[in-house]
Amino acid sequence: MPKNLLVVESPAKAKTINKYLGKDFTVLASYGHVRDLVPKEGAVDPEQGFAMRYDLIEKNEKHVEAIAKAAKGADNLFLATDPDREGEAISWHIAEILRERGLVGDKPLQRVVFTEITPRAIKEAMQHPRAIATDLVDAQQARRALDYLVGFNLSPVLWRKVQRGLSAGRVQSPALRMIVEREEEIEAFKANEYWSIEAEVAHPSQGFTARLSKLDGNKFVSDTKNLEFSLTNGEDAEAARKRIQQAAGGSLHVTDVTSKERKRRPSPPFTTSTLQQEGARKLGFTTRKTMQVAQKLYEGVAIGEEGTVGLISYMRTDSVSLSQDALVEIRDVIARDFGTDALPDQPIVYKTKSKNAQEAHEAVRPTSALRTPAQVGRFLSDDERKLYELIWKRTVASQMIPATLNTVTVELAAGAEHSFRASGTTVVVSGFLAVYEEGKDSKASDDDDEGRKLPLMKPGDTIPLERIHADQHFTQPPPRFTEASLVKALEEYGIGRPSTYASIIQTLLFRKYAEMEGRAFRPSDVGRAVSNFLSSHFTRYVDYDFTAKLEDELDAVAAGEEDWIPLMEKFWGPFKQLVDEKSESVDRTEATGARELGTDPKSGKPISVRLGRYGPYAQIGDKDTDEKLEFASLRPGQSMHTISIEDALELFKLPRKLGQDKDEEVSVGIGRFGPFAKRGSVYASLKKEDDPYTIDLARAVFLIEEKEEIARNRIIKEWAESEIQVLNGRFGPYLSDGKFNGKIPKDREPASLTLEEAQQFMAETGKPARKGFGAKKAAKKVVAKKVPAEKKPAAAKKAVKKATKKTAKKATKKVAAKKAYVSPHPEPAKPLLTASKVEPGKKRIIKKATREEAPF
Repeated sequence: MPKNLLVVESPAKAKTINKYLGKDFTVLASYGHVRDLVPKEGAVDPEQGFAMRYDLIEKNEKHVEAIAKAAKGADNLFLATDPDREGEAISWHIAEILRERGLVGDKPLQRVVFTEITPRAIKEAMQHPRAIATDLVDAQQARRALDYLVGFNLSPVLWRKVQRGLSAGRVQSPALRMIVEREEEIEAFKANEYWSIEAEVAHPSQGFTARLSKLDGNKFVSDTKNLEFSLTNGEDAEAARKRIQQAAGGSLHVTDVTSKERKRRPSPPFTTSTLQQEGARKLGFTTRKTMQVAQKLYEGVAIGEEGTVGLISYMRTDSVSLSQDALVEIRDVIARDFGTDALPDQPIVYKTKSKNAQEAHEAVRPTSALRTPAQVGRFLSDDERKLYELIWKRTVASQMIPATLNTVTVELAAGAEHSFRASGTTVVVSGFLAVYEEGKDSKASDDDDEGRKLPLMKPGDTIPLERIHADQHFTQPPPRFTEASLVKALEEYGIGRPSTYASIIQTLLFRKYAEMEGRAFRPSDVGRAVSNFLSSHFTRYVDYDFTAKLEDELDAVAAGEEDWIPLMEKFWGPFKQLVDEKSESVDRTEATGARELGTDPKSGKPISVRLGRYGPYAQIGDKDTDEKLEFASLRPGQSMHTISIEDALELFKLPRKLGQDKDEEVSVGIGRFGPFAKRGSVYASLKKEDDPYTIDLARAVFLIEEKEEIARNRIIKEWAESEIQVLNGRFGPYLSDGKFNGKIPKDREPASLTLEEAQQFMAETGKPARKGFGAKKAAKKVVAKKVPAEKKPAAAKKAVKKATKKTAKKATKKVAAKKAYVSPHPEPAKPLLTASKVEPGKKRIIKKATREEAPF
């Protein structure tokens, strides 16, 4: 057995590194974090110096066991998790687990760090091991404790005051505030009219367009920034056009020609943030997808005879620096492929501009610039190829000479009082532009001139005029945030860390606080209610500067300049006091942002829009004065912040009675899960193309009978003596006992399964049934009396799950591997770990049998 154990985070990385280290090493993966805070109240105890109670993450228990087993027989232990704070914390947790189990003893336990997975980098890292950096661990633990305390204390307030199931987050909430404030800016925006005047010039060698720059002897501006020098209505614009046309007399006269050269310098190589931004702009990737694809490129891809190779350096970094070895290779590639003229005299050194930059790694770069996209592209998936090409080009371009651009500007007079201006920009020296040009979030006003080459002209030339036209425009509201522009804003404000941006965005979308309209974020009514509530009552904790300053303090902990306990104490006292105060004082109506629209013309009662348990709704009547209130859910796409009283009144036309079918009334309405048709007690969801306000009886009956047909065919097979059924689902046949769902092998006919086979497949593949589709057990066709297989009381759930795993091990290896399906007759549970004594400020570790859902 190998005497050296090395632990990394991912199995793909383990496979690549194992090839480099050889037979003397066992390389195992932790599959990410191995422990997390117990997801219940008291996991962080401010009264005990912020002692923290940890729990093994259930899905990774088997990986921890494999690591522990290998550690028992190893002489040397190496922890090679990712080179950042999260990676440092994972190494610390693994070390603590091994120490608790007595598996370390006098064995060397060392931390090794590398930012690329290549033989050279791994060898160098193994030659320079170090101890676990406790300052980095403390910073990560403090961040996790802060996130927990904010989430566990603010979320219940949101549940009581706004809507159940909501969450608040230390970084997620300021990000949501950005999206909401931008939406409010857009709603408050008033478009202003303005007019531009352009001349179509018929130069003998090449026609071009010129913009009006002087009108009646005064400077002219084609926007509304300076109303004194612009045209704001069509009547004035047409009058001006006629004056200019008459003054020009069919031609324009060149009065001035200027030429100006400028340099455009290349952008630095990628950081995490700029990689996410460019991935969104140029490739249309989400931040999450960019990081997932980058992870694969970092961990290793099989490249023909070369085998598995890590193609890029570590993708979570704030650094824009490049190693000396990388610079030498990049410069060789530039000289070979673009000529020595494209090389600056010395390598270009970049300094980070990011607020709160933290990690001292290299930029995201190819592990070898010699591996061009053309060479490795055929070994990569389409997404991998696109992202690798983006990283390679950006890195190579960053070390090339600036581009030289020449802008020619021509002034053309129309009589004595009016003039036009035309500009054209051409590339004189391509420099880095031969390889890469950075993407943009919005188009600049002078972008139209770029790449346009004007014909040769000199002062005194007379150029034929084809026509002059006036065009109407309106000022535009600020754009909604895209993933790229939101990431850029978060980084500029110093909120969060680039490595967390993808998860922040994912949380906002998962919680339905924001929705995507095309590539832009639009806040939902729930998201706006949450943000406005927090901004009004917890102002400090969604303040951009406060959040950034807290990040500064966490950085100081990571650098060993501050202790984490005083930081926590300074945060916790005022925060807890405010939570207690607001829990009692805030009115729910105020918190949800209820909005009065006016009066219902039929009843004379007030009509308002509010946020309820299942989303926004309209209400007719006042609960304090009216005995009977009327309610109607808002339709998809409607917002309680912008809906008009006319649109709100339309909602009360539902439910609509369509007629009779099979002696039962058929109607349509909108409920918790959207529009539906109903006949008797049967409900059927309307399709996307169906409008509840216009659907007819025949279509509604069709949808209802379609649902009944699906329900009739749902049960393929069942057994009187068992809860297990073979069912039809969205993705094909599957097994279920109401609590667990199991898979049926593709080579088996579902209807021919025996009960014994069904039980075996459930034991091997059973997983807890999700709420929603397939979660409820299908009603049995024949009701059979059950004797021994009674359901256990809910209180026994924890013990049952853990004990079953032990029982399964005694059966077959296949059954044990899944650890999911629960036998109705489990063995008694055995405790895993007991609480350890803890001093104030130390970490306390308690292993519970199962994890529970946290409210955030």
